[in-house]
Amino acid sequence: MRRLLFLNGIKAFEAAARSGSFAAAGQELNVSAAAVSRMVHLLEERLGVALFERKANRLETTLAGRAYQSGLTPIFDALASLTAQVTTPSGARVLTIGVGPTFAMRWFIPRLVDFRKQEPDIEVRITTGGAAAPFGDDWSCGIKLGDGEWPGLIAEPLFAADLTPVCAPRLANALKRPSDLKGTTLLRVAHSPDDWSSWLKAAGVTRVTARGPEFQFYGQALQAAVDGLGIAMGIRPYIDDDLAAGRLVAPFDSSVPKGMRWYLVYRGFRTEQRDFAAFRRWIIRAAAEPAARRKGQRHAG
Repeated sequence: MRRLLFLNGIKAFEAAARSGSFAAAGQELNVSAAAVSRMVHLLEERLGVALFERKANRLETTLAGRAYQSGLTPIFDALASLTAQVTTPSGARVLTIGVGPTFAMRWFIPRLVDFRKQEPDIEVRITTGGAAAPFGDDWSCGIKLGDGEWPGLIAEPLFAADLTPVCAPRLANALKRPSDLKGTTLLRVAHSPDDWSSWLKAAGVTRVTARGPEFQFYGQALQAAVDGLGIAMGIRPYIDDDLAAGRLVAPFDSSVPKGMRWYLVYRGFRTEQRDFAAFRRWIIRAAAEPAARRKGQRHAG
């Protein structure tokens, strides 16, 4: 049997951890901040684990709290999506796509208008995905970065996840060769600590260490690069649109494979579904287009 301890407390904790305060969680759950605090405290007592450090003007999740919230949020997102799917009137055409937040913002959402033009009767719902999220039972498909090995799932390659430094145009003028990176601000991504060292080694650059602000997601580091804070390690396809628009430039020819690829991931029975087949055709075609657009986008110096 499932061991579900105090579901109301779990909901209160997840909302507070995600929003950063009991007050915001209370507004979301339509209860008072004090009620949220009490439910979280009861949950902590039942678990025997502290989930928050309660400081004067803010909440901070503990290590256990961060681990708990990172698992709970995708579960609640999937539950909301599943509920919406079950309550959708029969005959409605809905696709639920599991995708990470940076991929969604920097590639997927900007291209959805094209899919909508082609398939205006299909409703696309985006839910929490990413490499670490389990494949949801309610997902029509997912877009994941990995090695292509997900047991029980079909994985079709979309992009090679190549790495290359990118920066704002005004910073690129001083970057003629990779060794010019010495002494510059190199922006880092916390969950991909080896990106810079891999690229620098492949480029034959020694005695350069990435020392600069660290961000949780690629999207944050790339926005910082657009704003001129430093040089970010770009990864396809996150950088495609910024390169095409000239917001970012790639000052060097050298790129290296990350060792993983982006895949469209789905269960075999989906191939028999007309709406999924339309989406699959569209995204495979859309994934092939940016590579052609990127040709000629390299900064000329």
